[in-house]
Amino acid sequence: MLRTSSLCKTLALCLLAHATLAGAQQSKPSDAPPKLERIDDGNLAPVTPAAPAPRANEPKITEKREGGRTTEVKVKTGKSSYTMKGTNPAGGSSTGDASGSTLRAPQWTVGEFDLNKKKKAASEAAADTEAAPGPPPPAPAK
Repeated sequence: MLRTSSLCKTLALCLLAHATLAGAQQSKPSDAPPKLERIDDGNLAPVTPAAPAPRANEPKITEKREGGRTTEVKVKTGKSSYTMKGTNPAGGSSTGDASGSTLRAPQWTVGEFDLNKKKKAASEAAADTEAAPGPPPPAPAK
């Protein structure tokens, strides 16, 4: 029993000495700053930021202003669109009063109908036929 115990102690002491020697052999980094190269600015192309590409689902917002105050905001996102309109507050009321609120509920655009579509199509067709040159006259017979 005594022999295995001393063998383990000797083996551990040898491993510890070997690790200490390996750690002592590593070199320290130098205190001098690294050497840097100069780059000529004349050889580089000027950097111009590119405009971001428009996203398909990005909302399109249109504002109408009167006298520095926003009176109407139209928002269109994909297929849906809505309009927010403000109201003129009463003369004696202030913002935050029950009667002084300038907010209205959004007005969603559900469907738009073009009742004059047939008339426009007919007038465009008539304009196309008038503008188109007629066929050339037939050649005289000999």
